[in-house]
Amino acid sequence: MEHMLRASLLGLRIADRAGIGQAGRGRIYYANLLAWIGCHADSFELAALFGDDIGFRADYYMIDSRGLPMFSLMLRRTGSGLPAWRRAGRRSRFAATAPTAVRTLIRSHCSSAGELANKVGLDESMAGILSSTFERWDGKGLPLGRTGVEIPLEMRVTQLADSAEVFLRTGGVDAAVAMVRRRRGTQFDPELADLFCARARGLTQGLLDIDPWPAALAAAPEDAVLSGPELDSVLMAIGDFADLKSPHTIGHSRGVAALAAETARERSLSFEEVVVLRRAGWVHDLGRMGVSNGIWDKTSPLSYVERERLQMYPYLSERILGRVPGMSRVAEVAGAHHERIDGSGYPRGLSGAALDPSQRIFAAADAYQTYLEPRPHRPALTPLEAGTRLREEAEAGRLEAEAADAVLAVTGQETPRRRLLPCGLTNREAEVLRLLCRGLNNREIANTLYISPKTAGNHVEHIYLKIGAGNRVGATLFALEHGLWSASAG
Repeated sequence: MEHMLRASLLGLRIADRAGIGQAGRGRIYYANLLAWIGCHADSFELAALFGDDIGFRADYYMIDSRGLPMFSLMLRRTGSGLPAWRRAGRRSRFAATAPTAVRTLIRSHCSSAGELANKVGLDESMAGILSSTFERWDGKGLPLGRTGVEIPLEMRVTQLADSAEVFLRTGGVDAAVAMVRRRRGTQFDPELADLFCARARGLTQGLLDIDPWPAALAAAPEDAVLSGPELDSVLMAIGDFADLKSPHTIGHSRGVAALAAETARERSLSFEEVVVLRRAGWVHDLGRMGVSNGIWDKTSPLSYVERERLQMYPYLSERILGRVPGMSRVAEVAGAHHERIDGSGYPRGLSGAALDPSQRIFAAADAYQTYLEPRPHRPALTPLEAGTRLREEAEAGRLEAEAADAVLAVTGQETPRRRLLPCGLTNREAEVLRLLCRGLNNREIANTLYISPKTAGNHVEHIYLKIGAGNRVGATLFALEHGLWSASAG
């Protein structure tokens, strides 16, 4: 956790000692944060070759990645988790095709990272810098075999900071210096390696002790603050990349965002909450990157340990989003998308009143969208089948019935449980009426339903007009007569 944030801070410290200007520092900052993002787009293929894609990347740091050491790592990882006879066959096939397979993966990785840089509006040069992520000073890297100063200076700094942070964290300053010295002139630029080794203690001082989030935000280039539409574009792009973790989830985040936002409007939530639900939809699956594709793409039942790991991913999403200023409410909604009102969900097992209306809507929208998509262990369901399953989840008490009904109404499906209310009242107006009967004023109704006081006031006015009442007493008598005084009445 936070490896790339610390690597970015270390890269900036190296840049300062090397006399690199502000423009170069900005490119180093983003190169460190994005250098590994492309690998998530290839996790499916990487896991198919080497089993645990996250474990493979961790092992990658431990070797001077060229020639026999690199080939040995790949061969050792190939077919991991398979029976011995299948592993032997997989290794034989990989040995015959290794150069082409690895070159293809790395080229895809670099282009994916560059594509994300473009989508979020970074410097046009970033894609070219990121294309050299796996090149080496000695020319024995991939995909193009660039050598020496053909590799952009920003990437040479990024490569050094990236690996040095791992060894600093796992073995201390001396281990980091020893690794850099060994790889001087092979993986790393000799001048940058000498600079690091000579000043390692100062460069790394306190790096493992500080909270890297505020430190990295404080060190960020002075870019303009994103407008609402610009922020939406960035979040959508990030969500698209999270979905690339597995071919089974392509477009999932976009689908959830659209469905959740429309359902929120159906339930008359405030404009602000509609925006929150849409943004949460785009980024709720960021935490999927923290779980190996060996788990995500498994067709057989998961083991207990595998299921435990999988059920932590919404927490990872919430943890990431919660550290970004202005995204705390989005984090709360996104992190609860697998919680269930009967307490059977994950990661925290929240239930009942602990889940607010937006979280309940979001859980129902995510569930329905998931049913429509194929998964390794099942085919995609038809809209009718997905609707049936959503109703079953609501009837079992795991999802809120009203939220499920609203999702199905948005998708154009009939909802048998929807009750025809008197005088043309909507479901939301019935909720407001029940609170009005309990003596709540407009502001208190708004706080309870997570809507604005103005929206609550509008609902109250519409209720009075529809039922012909002029005050709370008249509204209460109407509710009693028609069985609307509580959710379970009538």
